[in-house]
Amino acid sequence: MIRDFLDHLAVERGHTPNTLAAYRRDLNRYREWLAASHIAALSAVAQTDIDRYVAELSTGDDDHPPLAPRSVARAASAIRGLHRFAVAEGHTEQDVTNETVLPRPPLRLPKAIDVDAVGRLLSAAASTPAPRGTRDVALLELLYGTGARVSEALALDVDDLDLSESSVVLSGKGGKTRIVPLGGYASRALAAYLAGRSQWKPTGPQLFLNHRGGRLTRQGAHLILRTCADAAGLPTGIGPHTLRHSYATHLLDGGADVRVVQELLGHAAVSTTQIYTLVTVDRLREVYSTSHPRAR
Repeated sequence: MIRDFLDHLAVERGHTPNTLAAYRRDLNRYREWLAASHIAALSAVAQTDIDRYVAELSTGDDDHPPLAPRSVARAASAIRGLHRFAVAEGHTEQDVTNETVLPRPPLRLPKAIDVDAVGRLLSAAASTPAPRGTRDVALLELLYGTGARVSEALALDVDDLDLSESSVVLSGKGGKTRIVPLGGYASRALAAYLAGRSQWKPTGPQLFLNHRGGRLTRQGAHLILRTCADAAGLPTGIGPHTLRHSYATHLLDGGADVRVVQELLGHAAVSTTQIYTLVTVDRLREVYSTSHPRAR
């Protein structure tokens, strides 16, 4: 049942490999717990079993440490999805998770860096000798200039770029594509990289290449960010998604409409994008508290 459910998520819902891997881990742990509890089938699971299992995720057991609230919420979502799938496929008659109040992930404000920090990060990349430095600058300029997820950026082929129109086609979650404009800095950085791309001995049409001429991996992209952040003297924890958060925050700080930012980021719901408005409100409060004579 778990295999069928994951196949359904991959083929019909378009979930990413990383999401599928997380769900697989969560559901295999759930399966093991059911077996240890002598529950042999999903049809035999009761609502109290779900409540007990979710509670144990938060407290941990002899074999597992306690999970963070976001991980508990993800595991609970996977369990609910599995039970609903079992009902839809006719394997069980009742969804026992319907009456269970599953935890929601806590609101976590995106971590963005300011414009000056972005500039220092890009300057650190530019100080790396070519051709690596040219590639690294192109990658970072694209991530910050389009707000692309790192998976979207690394999946790009050369033909996905249209430098004459200063745009790029990004393929997001669920197989949805969107056209995002490229700014002048990103366009020039990508043009410089493409001019010397042959030095990498590319093995195919992939845009960002590793030292073997294959597609750059997520691990490679994270290493680039960490190396440049260290060289720029920036705090630890900065990764490719930091540039996506910064892109959204800086657009909203500059007066962009939240629905425009939603389209640029490829969010299915505007509520996801509105998290970034909380970041800018915090920024407004910070400026107010340090600037107004009666703020304190």
